[in-house]
Amino acid sequence: MLKLSDKWGQILNDEAETGMGYQVVSVHLRDGRAFDGVVVIDSSMMKLNAHTSDVPFVDDDIADIVLTHDKRAAKLIP
Repeated sequence: MLKLSDKWGQILNDEAETGMGYQVVSVHLRDGRAFDGVVVIDSSMMKLNAHTSDVPFVDDDIADIVLTHDKRAAKLIP
């Protein structure tokens, strides 16, 4: 899991939840890579999807976070 900085937490806190206490987002990195189906818990903790908690980047790598609510990409539903 990755602890998000206050910058991202404040942005996500103003957005709607995908489900109770979580959001599904796409994360765009400064190097051009993008990760879909990322789960953010309580606008502060990020994990790659519902079943994988390892995150292959750090907060400073993030260029943008886009709320998608895509539960399939997050592997929350089959």
